Amino acid sequence: MAYTTSANELAFNATYAPAKAKVAPQRGFFGRMMDAMMAARMRQAEREIALYLDHTGGKFTDEAEREIERRFLSASSRW
Repeated sequence: MAYTTSANELAFNATYAPAKAKVAPQRGFFGRMMDAMMAARMRQAEREIALYLDHTGGKFTDEAEREIERRFLSASSRW
């Protein structure tokens, strides 16, 4: 058990230091822009997949999975 002569001595002791809150570094302008572009592209891809599944009966079959992979992982870019 520790002993101290006053409350001030305990509160301002060098060994008593409150834990510093770790602050995540903020992303720069271009990092935030890239994050926004990637999120928008992901939403667009999810919309296109949902439309494709809707037009093909709504079931996620092996054939549908292969077609989705063919469309999105092909070498040709739609940009």
